[in-house]
Amino acid sequence: METMLVDKQTKVSKLAFRFGALGIFGQLLGLALSIAMFEQFDGKGFNFLNHTLSELGSYGHFQYAVVLNGGLFFGGLCVVLSCLLSMQLTGSPWRLCFFICFGLSFLSLSAMGLFPVNVYHLHIIAIKYFFVCGCLSVLFYGVYLLRSPASQPSFFTKVTAVMAFIMMGAFIVLPWFELELTEGNRAFYTEMLVDPLRPEIWWPAITQWAGLATFLLWSALVINSFRTENH
Repeated sequence: METMLVDKQTKVSKLAFRFGALGIFGQLLGLALSIAMFEQFDGKGFNFLNHTLSELGSYGHFQYAVVLNGGLFFGGLCVVLSCLLSMQLTGSPWRLCFFICFGLSFLSLSAMGLFPVNVYHLHIIAIKYFFVCGCLSVLFYGVYLLRSPASQPSFFTKVTAVMAFIMMGAFIVLPWFELELTEGNRAFYTEMLVDPLRPEIWWPAITQWAGLATFLLWSALVINSFRTENH
């Protein structure tokens, strides 16, 4: 009986890993293809310093927007399914909270693909909750590790988690310091529309990409651990 239970846990862990890995791969593939194909009306390519993720998914502004939006939508749903599978194996309330917030962050990414910047209000809500839930998932992940000394990831995973928390938190809190990084110190997630007068170095774009990159890297490392974990 115990052997059957262990086998079932192993199968669920591997299935969670496969869905999670597929989701991250789909999102990264959509991002890479969109960035490679992006071209402005003046012929210039994509610039991480003043272009946002939302512009890659803007219908009418980028003819291949469906590539990014499809990757975000289906990739996000795959990671959500991975979280639902993993939740069946955890007995820790902190790990459960982590999976809930982790799943919600990718559900928000999926919503960003379903509701591109053309649907402005729904899109910025999805961006906002992606960063909020992403920060919470890293926070609960850290609390879980502190409460479970036996479950320790690699040093690189820990460093990446700290970086993701800082970068994603910066996207949310920097406007609070009234540094005039946006007009009227508006929240960064409201600044996703195309603005021809934006500066060459635009903080909403920089912090968005830094937060997304570190979060996806950390997510990939966490999902990779699903292959061998049994709870």
